[in-house]
Amino acid sequence: MADKVKTAFLLAGGCAGCEMSVVDLSEGLVDALEALEIVFWAPTVADVKYSDLEAMPDKFIDLAFVDGMIRNSENLHTVQVLRQKSKILVAFGACATLGGIAALGDLHTKEELFSQAYKTSFSTDNPDGIYPTPDYMLDGKYHLTIPTFLDNCSTIDQVVDVEYYVGGCPPHPSFVGKLVGAILAGDLPPAGSWLTGGKAVCDICKRNPAITGQERLPVGEIKRTIDGQPDFEKCLLQQGYMCFGPVTQGDCGASCLNVNIPCRGCGGPIPGIKDFGARCVSTLASSMANDATAAQFIEKYNNMAKMFYRYSHTASNLNHKIAQRKEQ
Repeated sequence: MADKVKTAFLLAGGCAGCEMSVVDLSEGLVDALEALEIVFWAPTVADVKYSDLEAMPDKFIDLAFVDGMIRNSENLHTVQVLRQKSKILVAFGACATLGGIAALGDLHTKEELFSQAYKTSFSTDNPDGIYPTPDYMLDGKYHLTIPTFLDNCSTIDQVVDVEYYVGGCPPHPSFVGKLVGAILAGDLPPAGSWLTGGKAVCDICKRNPAITGQERLPVGEIKRTIDGQPDFEKCLLQQGYMCFGPVTQGDCGASCLNVNIPCRGCGGPIPGIKDFGARCVSTLASSMANDATAAQFIEKYNNMAKMFYRYSHTASNLNHKIAQRKEQ
């Protein structure tokens, strides 16, 4: 048998959900391990240290997956080291590729974030208002350090070169299985590509009017999921529920739509879209019947940045403009 593919997994600033999608392959993962050699999986699965990664020769790892965004100094350092040690690096999941939900924190100041986390939340007992200190000397003799909270989130490709991208929050296990198979077969597109089936959520959604033979009509009334239960048989967007299915990769199998929840874009943009949130605005606006419908939408969804850039703020033009304003 040929040499096994030396494989690594690294969790940066994420929740480990993407790694659980790999574990959810179940027996399929066991089969894949016949061709894979896991040489590093931290900090979630294997009992290894970052020093073990640092000690590896450069380009020792054939294939590395990173999930999570860059949120602190530890994330930054470990991703840079993994890049140095790997031949192929895959940004795995919404946080790694686009920023993810946690990156919406960049729409607030660091003081606002820390105050909410360590002072003002209802479950916090911190009368002295103490914040985490990256470097601290305890009792004059114990030098304690923790990672430094960075000023902004970054996607993986904003700090190192990335060969491939995989969307999803998390990527769907069935697609992960296909992905592993394609990697082992060497059936990969050019570097810089998204590894995707290439179809939008709408293309595989059983509610799509084009599939069911219904006429696609302008949206006349805007609804939120709290306004009532949508009809399981009809397109959610046609019913007035804002759904990002037309512009989102459908590698998830339309999972949210299958349980009556509108798509919010965690799969990432379909090929060719540069700014996911901007395309969502354009697509939804063009589906509305008139100005009154648009006004109703603005009234019901009063935080457009967090609506349209729920998963993709860090990778967006909006974020770049905010960063430029901060620099000024």
